[in-house]
Amino acid sequence: MDDAEQDPFPPAGVDLDHPSVARVYDFYLGGTANWAIDRAFGEKVLSVFPLLRPIAVANRLFLHRAVRHLVKLGVRQFVDVGSGVPTMGHTHQVADDLAPDSRVVYIDNEPVAVAHSKVLLEQHGDPARHAAINADLRNPDRLWQEVVRTGVIDLDEPIALLLIAVLHVQQPDADGVDVGPRALARYRELLPSGSYLALSHITDEGVPDEVAGKLVDLKRMYDTSSSPVVWRSHGEIGELFGDFELIDPGATWTTLWHPEETSPSAPVVEFATPNESVVWAGVGRKP
Repeated sequence: MDDAEQDPFPPAGVDLDHPSVARVYDFYLGGTANWAIDRAFGEKVLSVFPLLRPIAVANRLFLHRAVRHLVKLGVRQFVDVGSGVPTMGHTHQVADDLAPDSRVVYIDNEPVAVAHSKVLLEQHGDPARHAAINADLRNPDRLWQEVVRTGVIDLDEPIALLLIAVLHVQQPDADGVDVGPRALARYRELLPSGSYLALSHITDEGVPDEVAGKLVDLKRMYDTSSSPVVWRSHGEIGELFGDFELIDPGATWTTLWHPEETSPSAPVVEFATPNESVVWAGVGRKP
């Protein structure tokens, strides 16, 4: 399928001169919300690091398991920041399977991701419980105002904030400083007591040597062609949770986080060892 066939009228503001992180990730997951420039970059990456496709799928499955587990803990509200393109099961679809009263707001600053999320919600969502907005995670207070304006989220009830494979993409300010961790600290302040933070992040700590070399190549490719990225250590990722208490089993590789929550219909992803998944993930609860 060429670009014209899949989306002859791309949303306003779409940058088709550079590959987009969200659209390339959609390509890895087998989606169609991507353009030739995204596919060319994705294919180049996969030619060097073919393991990245199952890594992306495993990360997506962590999102599904985290949402299921949180629903079982009583969570009914989800704010999915950097939600990307609705490929391979989106948050509201997973939550609705267990809790038809669940509420979800999707946020991204990629026009294609927001447009496709809106189309999905128009076709299969409930405007009283689901919304998609274009906002920038680097401005937490403004983003939070937009979330409240949807009327979907009740700030008096616990919220699950999802930042899945987001913060390893650098969030530069006007001076080029990555403000992702500082922005997340503000989001933690904004969340009501009893809320949760679900987070996943690529790490180069504790991965097999041959994979560590591929991560060096991967970073170089993203830094020069798409968006700058950063691989944090386990400790640095742990700091992103602040004083939130990690729920069992703590932070771990995506494939090891509550595997019992995997859907029977989920694709099978196999790694020689769990650390080949390269994504460190966990869920923390606000006191």
